[in-house]
Amino acid sequence: MFGRAPKKSDNTKYYEILGVPKNASQDDLKKAYRKAAIKNHPDKGGDPEKFKELAQAYEVLSDPEKREVYDQYGEDALKEGMGAGGGGHDPFDIFQSFFGGGGSSRGRRQRRGEDVIHPLKVSLEDLYNGTSKKLSLSRNKICAKCKGKGSKSGASMKCPGCQGSGMKVSIRHLGPSMIQQMQHPCNECKGTGETINDKDRCPQCKGEKVVQEKKVLEVHVEKGMQNGQRITFPGEADEAPDTITGDIVFVLQQKEHPKFKRKGDDLFYEHTLSLMEALCGFQFIFTHLDGRQLLIKSHPGEVVKPDQFKAINDEGMPMYQRPFMKGKLYIHFTVEFPDSLKPEQCKALEAVLPRSSAQLTDMELDECEETTLHDVNIEEEMRRKQAQQSQEAYDEDEDMHGGAQRVQCAQQ
Repeated sequence: MFGRAPKKSDNTKYYEILGVPKNASQDDLKKAYRKAAIKNHPDKGGDPEKFKELAQAYEVLSDPEKREVYDQYGEDALKEGMGAGGGGHDPFDIFQSFFGGGGSSRGRRQRRGEDVIHPLKVSLEDLYNGTSKKLSLSRNKICAKCKGKGSKSGASMKCPGCQGSGMKVSIRHLGPSMIQQMQHPCNECKGTGETINDKDRCPQCKGEKVVQEKKVLEVHVEKGMQNGQRITFPGEADEAPDTITGDIVFVLQQKEHPKFKRKGDDLFYEHTLSLMEALCGFQFIFTHLDGRQLLIKSHPGEVVKPDQFKAINDEGMPMYQRPFMKGKLYIHFTVEFPDSLKPEQCKALEAVLPRSSAQLTDMELDECEETTLHDVNIEEEMRRKQAQQSQEAYDEDEDMHGGAQRVQCAQQ
């Protein structure tokens, strides 16, 4: 964040609140805050506002980077660089860092680890019948030898680079009276706030506090689960000290099926009939997703029209967590017509099929002009016409601009 650096003023207030000189050491600051905080604690009848001021003053002066900014530019620079209020902590958190209790002081607050997301490809048969899949994964596990301390003795030192905060503040001078203040994880301790002596490092995890572990998870895909549905294994993600372990989440990704389409709890199946089957009846064997053979047939005398749908109840997808209930199976019929018919076949059909229009008289035929029908690919024809229209519009635009330029030249 950018801010205009104030004049060197108002940089003694926090020292006065704690009752220490400006050259006070960290130990002096700690002792002064401890004494004043006990005296002014609200539970002991102290002034809550005074207690809050003490906590704010100690938070700034105990941080070397914040103290440096405060000593140079005062309180306003901290507010400009880090937001109003200085991004301070709860005063009770700072107090409890000295005296214990259930507080969550800096460096002790447990954060939640990130969840690990894995896609899991499944077939439509898997979602119809249910299945189990065993998957081998690698994850970080807290070192059992040092119990996540990273050292043989269990001891660690406060990182000198960030004074145990895990974060560092960089100050850049951008020009006259302009500064930029940025906060980033400490590169010396990788944001942990601790360092371990090389000779004291745990021989198993080499001071990393965690080791790699191979784990096999068995994922149960239940009947009727949907594409995109999540299966969660709580607390199975990477472990880390002082961290609530996240979850491993598998996201189902259904592979496309060559025959079936799924919509919710329903299934759709494509089947092509010959013209004779559509007119005179049909029967065929249908292999379902669970391997059952179903006989599909039309009713006597029934005619199936092109693009017609038929439904079979209770042969769709099992319903999730209600596997004995199923949706519908829809069959979409396409009718395949013959490319041509012989004259004798036409006469045979005329005997059984009604004509769609009345017969034309010789007089009506004499008054008409005869035409010829041609086979055409309509999509290709439309694309060709669209391209032709675009070219004509471009040529017209060119002619109009060229004519305007010729008129200008003639006037000159």
